[in-house]
Amino acid sequence: MRTHLATARIFAAKPAYGSRFQPLALPALVKRYYAMGHSVPALNDKSLLKPHAYVNGEWIGAKSGKTFEVKDPSTGKVIAKVPDMDKSDIEAAIAAAAAALTSFRKTTGRERSKMLRKWYQLIVDNADDIAKLITWENGKPMADAKGEVAYAANFFEWFSEEAPRVYGDTIPASVAGNRVYTIKEPVGVCGLITPWNFPAAMITRKIGPALAAGCTVVAKSPGDTPLTAAALAELAHRAGIPKGVVNIVTAHSNTPEVGAALTSSPTVRKVSFTGSTGVGKLLMSQSANTLKKLSFELGGNAPFIVFEDADLETAVAGAVVSKFRSSGQTCVCANRIYVQASIYDAFATKLTEKVKGFKVGAGYDEGVTHGPLIHDRAISKVESHVQDAVTQGGKVLIGGQRMPDLGSNFFQPTVIRDMTPSMKLASEETFGPVAGLFKFDTEAEVVELANSSEVGLAGYFFSKDIQRCYRVAEALEVGMVGVNTGLISDPAAPFGGVKESGFGREGSKYGIEEYLITKMITLGGMGQPLQGT
Repeated sequence: MRTHLATARIFAAKPAYGSRFQPLALPALVKRYYAMGHSVPALNDKSLLKPHAYVNGEWIGAKSGKTFEVKDPSTGKVIAKVPDMDKSDIEAAIAAAAAALTSFRKTTGRERSKMLRKWYQLIVDNADDIAKLITWENGKPMADAKGEVAYAANFFEWFSEEAPRVYGDTIPASVAGNRVYTIKEPVGVCGLITPWNFPAAMITRKIGPALAAGCTVVAKSPGDTPLTAAALAELAHRAGIPKGVVNIVTAHSNTPEVGAALTSSPTVRKVSFTGSTGVGKLLMSQSANTLKKLSFELGGNAPFIVFEDADLETAVAGAVVSKFRSSGQTCVCANRIYVQASIYDAFATKLTEKVKGFKVGAGYDEGVTHGPLIHDRAISKVESHVQDAVTQGGKVLIGGQRMPDLGSNFFQPTVIRDMTPSMKLASEETFGPVAGLFKFDTEAEVVELANSSEVGLAGYFFSKDIQRCYRVAEALEVGMVGVNTGLISDPAAPFGGVKESGFGREGSKYGIEEYLITKMITLGGMGQPLQGT
């Protein structure tokens, strides 16, 4: 760890190039940043700290001059003030993206590939600094943050390879003399809205395919974690991404206004959103008047099933990864853990022993495995789910309490047994470090329980029976299934859900299709004989 003076040196950083306004003043936490004794490592490249928005190649503030505070979830202290942009700011960003689209859509796939590849390499080269920013504003431990940076960079690598391989088709016509073929074109200006739980990976997973397809973007960074997105924008500038192609806007209290501006604009031809089902429905409704192309990755309530023929150690390890990664704050976290009756007690004991080995604390501290939750609303929801379970007969095997000695947003990793379908955790996404264990008897019973949810993002199960693996995988009503693994995220794999978990896919060869349209071209009068005979 570095000293508070090292932290002060971060705040002294100036923009790397010109902007239309004076740099926003950061709060007076330079002298006394962490009241609870934590400190922030100095960035190797201080110019990556950008408490601004990035529009048309420039670092700017809101036209109104309004800002919002970004807080460290470990301490609740303010770490930056960032522009709180409104509709007029978003319209300017959309105009910049539209102007840039005219030329950017004409670049070749190979040219776009090289841009993305250079951006990818800059992220790799600055991985430590980006991880520090993630930990600072998101709270996840440095090990998790470094893993996220690698994951985020890999989307640019993947889509740099997809950009030159956007193929059309030739189609045998049913009319003699006609020739039919298709070409793929960029859909146009794209509005992207990303969440705070993966502040680097969620933005690269959307921007990567958009740029590979030849689109330009207006991306709203998360209100709780805007600094990571700004650092990525700085690296985009260095990678030579033309001005106006990537625009990063910031907002917190004005977030609904920003969403409405993106969805109502006729210039924006596609919106991609990752977040709650409720907000997704609102954005879909707002997009109806302009009939936008949409892709939504929404809420999850993932079932995690352990059959009696599973390898118990593998299943416990999978539960640890799936349930407790990022302190349970991922959309594909196991939320309902179903364990077959004959191994229920053994699984509960082994999982509890694993959780005992966790170390909770500030993300920069040595050996910390789990950090804070993002804010007070998150911890209140987790606490209410635990209290509801206990009130209805659930037995806490470990955890179950806040950790005020560490800070107001820390909650003990928790395992609760004897869960029932009437408990809140069975039907609501907890988004926190609480593993609720449900008992089941038969395969048919547990599949019915797993599918008894209006959402269907991810599902997991563990079994050594190959026939069961096929049966259950095909029967689960989810968009993604992990069989004998608790980790399914991969740039090569299509990510997305069914039912009220949304539609569309991100990553993989399917991801770029979300940013393309298929144009059919028919040539008539093409069946004439050779001339001059």
